Amino acid sequence: MTVETEDFAGLGLIGNSPPFLEALRKVACVADLDVTVTIYGETGTGKELIARAIHYSGNRSAAPFVPVNCGALPDTLFENEMFGHERGSFTDARSKQAGLVELADSGTLFLDEVEALTPKAQAGLLRFLQEKSYRPLGAKADRVADVRIIAATNETLSILAQRRQFRRDLYYRLSLIPINLPALRERGADIHLLTDYFVTKYQHQYDMPGRILSAAAQNSLLSHDWPGNIRELENALHRAFVLAEDDTITASDLFSGSDAAFGISESGPSVSVELPFQTAKSMAIEQFEKQYLSLLMEKFAHNISAAVRHARKDRAALSRMVKKHGM
Repeated sequence: MTVETEDFAGLGLIGNSPPFLEALRKVACVADLDVTVTIYGETGTGKELIARAIHYSGNRSAAPFVPVNCGALPDTLFENEMFGHERGSFTDARSKQAGLVELADSGTLFLDEVEALTPKAQAGLLRFLQEKSYRPLGAKADRVADVRIIAATNETLSILAQRRQFRRDLYYRLSLIPINLPALRERGADIHLLTDYFVTKYQHQYDMPGRILSAAAQNSLLSHDWPGNIRELENALHRAFVLAEDDTITASDLFSGSDAAFGISESGPSVSVELPFQTAKSMAIEQFEKQYLSLLMEKFAHNISAAVRHARKDRAALSRMVKKHGM
């Protein structure tokens, strides 16, 4: 199946790299099919966006999409949260309460961090998947629910099942269709497409002039490892867009949120092994340029001709640097 990336851009799914396009191809294949899907990917890769794309591009789009963080479901409350309860079913049950399954009827129930379910919760979920029915606490009969299940995890469920940390039978139920989301560092030039998307988004959000990224900033995007993936990139660009001193976003703007961790110093370039070599190098060069030019302009009272002669730098090149750093 051929995938048109424009079909998913409105859902925030941006990219043209082969591994990402393969994930989108599977989304298109399963959108209209009532099959259980498990989305695999590191934290911040956009697993919920993929789940929403499956839901909203399929034949259940008019029905609810109900996300639930399985890691936030205490074992003692799993049955109540998932399946609800009748009035009087326990001491504080003063009224009937619908569970997540009922809320998602005819739609999609998205189970994020599914690996965090306790053994008891896994057993309850497996029973629902097998029988397509459930019984609220205090109810006298089972109820049927037409719910599609999409799960997501940043773990490898097959390994957890081998270690008996996850029910093998539940693993097979959930993993009929696996979708693997690549890490941002594996997506190549997609990072520039995402950058343009987020910068444009913030331009409209804040009704501010657009921003461009310096060459060093663009290089740092590709060399940084992005352990937080798209979420980390989005946060870095959001911060840089708001705090940039002019219309150019520099490498130091991108990574200024954790000065101590990244080795950024107001007094000048510093060295840190917390960043990849090329990222650290680009940031150090950019900080050096900015500090050198600041001192140079101050020394010669912003007289470009005098500064050029002193720095022994081509006038056009020095002028570009001055403009780039907003001086």
